[in-house]
Amino acid sequence: MTMQNQIDIVAFGPEHIDGAVELSRAESWPHRREDWQLVQQLSAGIAAVDANRRLTGTTLLTPYGQDCATINMVIVDKSMRGLGVGRKLMERAMALAEGRPLRLVATKEGLPLYEKLGFVTTGEIRQHQGEVRPLDRPDGVEDMQAGDLESLKALDREAYGADRSALIDALVRHGKIAVIRKGETIEAWAAIRPFGRGEVIGPVIAPDAKTACALIAFHAASRPGAFLRVDTGSETGIAPWLSEIGLPHVGGGIAMRRPSKDNAEQARRKVYALANQALG
Repeated sequence: MTMQNQIDIVAFGPEHIDGAVELSRAESWPHRREDWQLVQQLSAGIAAVDANRRLTGTTLLTPYGQDCATINMVIVDKSMRGLGVGRKLMERAMALAEGRPLRLVATKEGLPLYEKLGFVTTGEIRQHQGEVRPLDRPDGVEDMQAGDLESLKALDREAYGADRSALIDALVRHGKIAVIRKGETIEAWAAIRPFGRGEVIGPVIAPDAKTACALIAFHAASRPGAFLRVDTGSETGIAPWLSEIGLPHVGGGIAMRRPSKDNAEQARRKVYALANQALG
């Protein structure tokens, strides 16, 4: 019997979280148990387990209404690579999408497999992180109010092109959200929550880069010296400013879609920072 034949592909559940944390640590990913739990609660997932029921691979799919889904947390144990496990996990996860357009952020190592499965490169995601320098809190930014939630979801649908209501509900529970108003109307917003080594700022939904930077600065200003992370698209133009405030470019990934385009192309507002690379 080959090693591949000893692998079972099963549904990913809470019982796999501890093994998933071990897998991600082996890849030097920063994800805590709580980070895996959040993605698992929002997602359907597939796991590979060996004859001893040890977790050897994961792939999760996070649906956003019927509009699209992200594929994320794709890991195969180093001892299992080259045996087709990653492809099996991806194919099973893609079947869970039930025809939804798919998005993911690829590593260079995963790129060849994703291309074979029909994914097309659409951009670059830049990971910026570090100990943020002291900043003045910008004027015109404030904490969200209880009645703002539906407006946040509507702005996010406009920018992202999909209904991420469940994600935004989770961000409200686990973090804090800042908003910019124009009269009674919310023009832009940004979330911050615990993640990995510190906190992640995102998503950032704004009409322009200046507004996006003001939202990020609002969160960062209350955390001088804290370890913060922002994942932004290379096309947003905010990467140089992030480096200036103490969040240098440390890596990132390749944005991919299947099919190559969907309905978020002409939105008046943009996603200036991701919730993180897994959740988009």
